[in-house]
Amino acid sequence: MSGNTYLASGVHLDEMEGFKERVKAFSAMTHGPEVIDSAGGFAGLFRLSGYREPVLVASADGVGTKLKIAALLGHFESVGQDLVSLNVNDILTKGAKPLFFLDYVSFSDLDEQRMETLMRGIVWGCKEVGCALIGGETAQMPGLYSAGDFDLAGFVVGVAENQSLIRPDSIKEGDCILGFPSSGVHTNGFSLVRRVFNIDDNPSVLFDDIPGLPRQLGEELLIRHRCYHPLLEPVLSLFKGLAHVTGGGLPGKVPSILPDNLAAEFDPGSWTVPPIFTAIQARGQVSDSEMFRVFNMGLGMVAVCDQETVATILDTVPDTQVVGSIVPRTGSPQVNLV
Repeated sequence: MSGNTYLASGVHLDEMEGFKERVKAFSAMTHGPEVIDSAGGFAGLFRLSGYREPVLVASADGVGTKLKIAALLGHFESVGQDLVSLNVNDILTKGAKPLFFLDYVSFSDLDEQRMETLMRGIVWGCKEVGCALIGGETAQMPGLYSAGDFDLAGFVVGVAENQSLIRPDSIKEGDCILGFPSSGVHTNGFSLVRRVFNIDDNPSVLFDDIPGLPRQLGEELLIRHRCYHPLLEPVLSLFKGLAHVTGGGLPGKVPSILPDNLAAEFDPGSWTVPPIFTAIQARGQVSDSEMFRVFNMGLGMVAVCDQETVATILDTVPDTQVVGSIVPRTGSPQVNLV
């Protein structure tokens, strides 16, 4: 009788099946009447109704090497919430309401406690925005990942009325740029953060009190990626353009919502830069241009609107700041920090 089994190769089918049953129970906490029972489990089913001319809006992304920080500290709820927030923020830029979410988790060895805390975070993120977790994939792949490492990705589908989509073609010279504060590093730039603080070789630095930070470094880095949907949903109709400031920072993300003949002029002194960025720059001697190219630098989302609507938005959305304006484009860069 052969000794070659899936178990001998490192895949624990019984444990995986048990965990998948618990994932189904977590998912059920986010289901409303729109979710149709999908017997067989190969795909999730969602009933779309109540729209005249619906446009589906989708996004897929992961939390990057922030996972390494979570693994070193043993805290996974926040990255589960991050996974939902960053994808929901992406479809928010089109004016979309999130409908359903799917996750993908792969690892070498199943750590049930770690995976359950991760799933709790994903469920919390979904419930925050009224999004149903209707499926996903959990895969054990021994040999592909080092012990303790895993990969994480998320996929969200939302909807908007065609006439309500945020289309930047109406942006014009003189329009205002509004900034919505970030909660910190969010989920981008962690490869540079790990290098600056030498985290891979000296994980204990995560428990250090860094000058200027209100909490230990690890706690600061794991602050969740802010979800802007609940904040901005009441005023989405007033925006001409909306940019989620992730990898690439303001110079990399804002041009995607600008007509070719216009540029965005920012006043960096008009908003508060969180102390974590000051700490990163000081420790790593990172240039200003590199900081703005890698990190959000305190603005997790920026919007373009008419001057006439600024007061309404400022009154409705706490912590909103006027951070710049739309000007004619006179050179190659479409984003200028004045």
